Amino acid sequence: MRMAKNTYKTDEELDKPFSVKSLKRAFVYIKRYSGRMALALILSAIGAAVGYLAPMVTQNALDVAIPQGNVTMLLELVVLVAVLYALSILFFTVRQHIMVRVSQGIIYDIRKDLFAHLQKLPFSYYDSRPHGKILIRVVNYVNSVSDMLSNGLISIILEGFNLIFIIIFMFVVDVQLAGVVMCGVPVLAVFMFWIKNRQRKAWQVVSNKNSNLNAYLQENIVGARITQIFAREDENARIFEGLSKECRDSWTVAVRYSNLVWPGIDTISVCVRAAIFLFGILLFGAGNKSLGTIVAISGYASYFWQPIMNLGNIFNNFINNIAYLERIFETMDEPVEVDDAPDAHELAAIRGRVEFRNVSFSYEDDVEVLHDVSFTVEPGESVALVGPTGAGKSTIVNLISRFYDVDKGQILIDGDDISKVTLSSLRSQMGIMLQDSFIFTGTIEDNIRYGRLDATRDEIERVSEVVRAHEFISSMENGYDTVVTERGSSLSQGQRQLIAFARTLLSDPSILVLDEATSSIDVQTETALQQGLNAMLKGRTSFIIAHRLSTVRECDKIMYIDAGGIREMGTHKELLAKHGLYYDLYNAQID
Repeated sequence: MRMAKNTYKTDEELDKPFSVKSLKRAFVYIKRYSGRMALALILSAIGAAVGYLAPMVTQNALDVAIPQGNVTMLLELVVLVAVLYALSILFFTVRQHIMVRVSQGIIYDIRKDLFAHLQKLPFSYYDSRPHGKILIRVVNYVNSVSDMLSNGLISIILEGFNLIFIIIFMFVVDVQLAGVVMCGVPVLAVFMFWIKNRQRKAWQVVSNKNSNLNAYLQENIVGARITQIFAREDENARIFEGLSKECRDSWTVAVRYSNLVWPGIDTISVCVRAAIFLFGILLFGAGNKSLGTIVAISGYASYFWQPIMNLGNIFNNFINNIAYLERIFETMDEPVEVDDAPDAHELAAIRGRVEFRNVSFSYEDDVEVLHDVSFTVEPGESVALVGPTGAGKSTIVNLISRFYDVDKGQILIDGDDISKVTLSSLRSQMGIMLQDSFIFTGTIEDNIRYGRLDATRDEIERVSEVVRAHEFISSMENGYDTVVTERGSSLSQGQRQLIAFARTLLSDPSILVLDEATSSIDVQTETALQQGLNAMLKGRTSFIIAHRLSTVRECDKIMYIDAGGIREMGTHKELLAKHGLYYDLYNAQID
């Protein structure tokens, strides 16, 4: 249970006050649809006002038409009531149609902005939290808050108007009985104040527990093979059961508070209506009130509590979803650590000269991975980075691609400081091959074309032949149109690596980075692949990270990285002649 306790049971802060700031930020999205929302509000207000005329018509029927025996007038009043209700339903139906489109528009806008921001966040953001917690914010939370930001706000204004209309109509009909209805308002205010904070905290707990469960579930789906390899099924089931139980228990507590709102309001409503009839009958017996007046006020009283109950439900919805809105904006507020400078310019076509000038870098404060590193690579040169694990080899190539910004020093490409050029113009001219090749859901052709959407089938097949992927792709039933699932689970690790090679080389990069790129390929395929790679590397500046030194002997330069810097640099023959660190590493692999 230790893993679940420390990693997945990470609840976010619950004691923050109700976030008015989050609601203000949400108005950025609401303003885009203000015209349609205003139209929906006007239609709703007209529909409500029309509907609230019905009790007055009923009063006339009871106090005038029926006592006078005026059948014609009674029929006219009945028809009028039917027309009033029909018009009210029509206005509300049109309003609902408008608000559905507004709600979906808000979902689209928030999700688009959230996804765009996630694309810019640094690697450290994804490394420091379970991916399931990120996913639930983009999908579930956005769906939850959209109705609150559209129908919820419209309904608050509408129900406010409804209350004003009802109060006016009540006092027009009878001041004394209207006062009886209003006596229930202070009781309701005390009740709502008591339940407000309890509801908010309860639904924040639900949000946290669902996030924890989603994170654990997503990771276990991705890691299903490892689970079975280590026979962790029973242990994982126990962890999942515990997380599920926390979700169930927190939901039960939150719903218990939510379910108190409607019965509480309904109880107050019943007591007030009982008081109306009791007080009205006493006055009716004294000849001060008519039956029609009592019935009309009773009708308005039922109307009066309906918008209050609706406001209670809306309040529930706000309490349930304000925590989700806060989480969404928290994600949008995550800093983009690497971004274009305000005065950034486009990087011209790269020739390939790379220069490090006294570069220092650390992932964590006071723990330097690189210290005062300087070197120059001329256009078209191939450079191998070797050394022990964790020495900073991958860090160097990550800095060239500007996945991180340096702490000190400069990195220049063709004399341009890469911190002063746009990221798109830099990275679009670089090709990076990693040890873990990610395959997206889609066809093999789509995966190879990922970095260059205008590539033709002939170009895709040509580059696949170069990296020795064409043969196995053609042997598949649908060839390049074969559909692969997320992470390419239907392919071998070597096949995924070859597809990734083709994808990288198709983009025709000026600077090529191979980070343990051939480690998953068998020796026979690697030998054939190396011939194609040699042709592709010609004329390109390339950085090759490899633990198998047999793959880097032909490089123009070999840099031995350790202890935060370059300990040795030279060709394969030069470094062997030194009998230093590279010599020891090479002979250790031969032995």
